[in-house]
Amino acid sequence: MNASLLNPFIITHPTTVQTSLVSGASFARFDPSGQFLAAARSDGSAVIWDLDTRGTIRWCEGHVKGVTAIDWSRNSRYVLTASKDWNIIIWDLASPYDPPRRHATIRFDAPVVAASFHPRNSRILLALLSTGEAYIVDLRSIHRGRFELCDEDEGDERARPIMTSVRFDPTGRHAFVGTSAGIVYVFNVRTKGLIARHRVSGAGVIKGLEFAKGGRRLATNSSDRTIRQFTLPSYPSPPPSPSARNGVSSSSTSPPIEYTAGRNLNSNGNGATASETSSVSINAHPILETELEPTHKFNDPISKVAWHSMSYSPDGEWLAGGAADPATHKIYIWDISNDGQFASALDGGREPLIDVHWHPSAPRLASTTNQGTILIWHSPSPERWGAFAGGFEEADENVWYEEGESEFDLEDETQLALRKKLQEDEDVDILGGIEEGDFLSPHAGSKSFLNQHSLKGGGVGAEAGERSTGDQDFDWADEDMDDDCKGWRMKIIIIEGEDGF
Repeated sequence: MNASLLNPFIITHPTTVQTSLVSGASFARFDPSGQFLAAARSDGSAVIWDLDTRGTIRWCEGHVKGVTAIDWSRNSRYVLTASKDWNIIIWDLASPYDPPRRHATIRFDAPVVAASFHPRNSRILLALLSTGEAYIVDLRSIHRGRFELCDEDEGDERARPIMTSVRFDPTGRHAFVGTSAGIVYVFNVRTKGLIARHRVSGAGVIKGLEFAKGGRRLATNSSDRTIRQFTLPSYPSPPPSPSARNGVSSSSTSPPIEYTAGRNLNSNGNGATASETSSVSINAHPILETELEPTHKFNDPISKVAWHSMSYSPDGEWLAGGAADPATHKIYIWDISNDGQFASALDGGREPLIDVHWHPSAPRLASTTNQGTILIWHSPSPERWGAFAGGFEEADENVWYEEGESEFDLEDETQLALRKKLQEDEDVDILGGIEEGDFLSPHAGSKSFLNQHSLKGGGVGAEAGERSTGDQDFDWADEDMDDDCKGWRMKIIIIEGEDGF
């Protein structure tokens, strides 16, 4: 315990409320950098908060009904909002306006209950409708279309279980779909084909899916009021489809897209319905069918409370569960590294909790109350005064200080000025320790120089996926990359005279 307090690189779990944001939010999500927080509101808007200043910097107003899902692109340039008004809107935060520019609008035939970006390319989306249908939406010019994820082995459509939750795994290779029958489907994102079917015994309806950062551990929230953690098997990569294309790079900027997801647009411009597109056989490979055995089960044995949401810590050693207690605001923390033992229960007051989300890189949590207040939890650390000076010693109690022999003696100002002048006249070695080979000029045609600096600076070559990874799924996802590159800057817009919500 003392070692974890002394080592700032060891992430522990939050213990107390640091601040609260009156936002009128239904839920909130940290961005990948951890600097901003996006809050979804029931009036159809979304608010971007700056956690350093604790002020609102952007309003995303575009829906006419409540926002049901929010997601960030990998470098935080784009924000996705899904709503009950049947629309998904992608906002470009690089635009110097408030509200920001609409980068794309996707319309469906039913309310959208969940949506997210692909981990590698924000032009690939995963959406779940209230009718129980899941779709992969591809906005790239060479793969544009809407593709339904379904189990083709089920003959009768009426006998198919309703899809209740969807999630990309952290690698982006697979899309996991939870159903009302306690079954988890695994689809390959590149081929859109079903590759695995996992049954979870006694789970009932799968209400939520959550991955640890590595992607090998999956947690499910089900209707039997139990959170289960599984270790996933390795899934073979399906062979490329006959219609697979080679990657074509697009320009770094793209105009706003108004895209209706009711039809699949092929490269020749002809329309084809989703059913026509899915008629091609994409499940020629064998499907893995297993019953997942949980490594841990988490529940409240006393109150038998259900769970609204769950979230892993960045290192995957802690799991937070937001309790669906109608009387209190409770967050349960389990220590995964210590055999899943219960660590603590955080009490946030009398306003019931409806959502919880863990910070991407720090021991902080964002929990939302039913009154729309966002509570930011953190782990306070004791002040280390010894870090201010190497010879500084911390004392547990008052002690008598022994003065050195010449510690506070007055020095002749003439000698002090002469010594400073002599130090200023000394030659400073600014080239010491640098090898001659480090002075290669980029104008001399050195490819290594350019490659190193493009990778360090998050250049176009590193972000646009120009380098082949040797993985078919990654290479497919990196085709026609978006312009969400590292190093972009958002113009902070502060709304003056804003009293509250």
